[in-house]
Amino acid sequence: MKKILAFAGSTSSTSINKQLAIFAAQNLDKITFDVIDLRDYQLPIYSTDEEQNGVPKEAQKFSSLLDNYDGFILSLAEHNGSYTAAFKNIFDWSSRVEKKVFRDKPLLLMATSPGGRGGATVLKSAAASFPHMGANSITTFSLPNFYDNFKDGKIVNEDLVKELKNKVNQFEKLLN
Repeated sequence: MKKILAFAGSTSSTSINKQLAIFAAQNLDKITFDVIDLRDYQLPIYSTDEEQNGVPKEAQKFSSLLDNYDGFILSLAEHNGSYTAAFKNIFDWSSRVEKKVFRDKPLLLMATSPGGRGGATVLKSAAASFPHMGANSITTFSLPNFYDNFKDGKIVNEDLVKELKNKVNQFEKLLN
């Protein structure tokens, strides 16, 4: 049975992106999933000076974890139009362990935000750069106006639910 890893590019304890990633994973058919939290991987800020001390164990742990999955669901938080510092940092460190962070596997890449653009800027940037990080196929989904469209652990807007389920189905086909 195929297995995917779902997580958010955020260290917020109340991450709306983690909620979205979990909901998307719950819509997988006959595929198991695990969910992780980036708060469990405490790392120094990446720099070439820090790298001279070696790759931290937490970065090695995160990177080796990715070897165990057939694909990934990632929902990115957007800070000032870009990745969160925590997400960028763990991926910078992980790329020092394995340049193809996503291991040439499929990625369901999402973003959400309280605003009407739903993290569109970070989603566009990630979709353009993640193929260079080993995402061999990327399916994208943006959820605008999170607090209006997501209640009680699920998307409540019927059109957006249908769109997400379509994206999840596309992602599942890439796993075969």
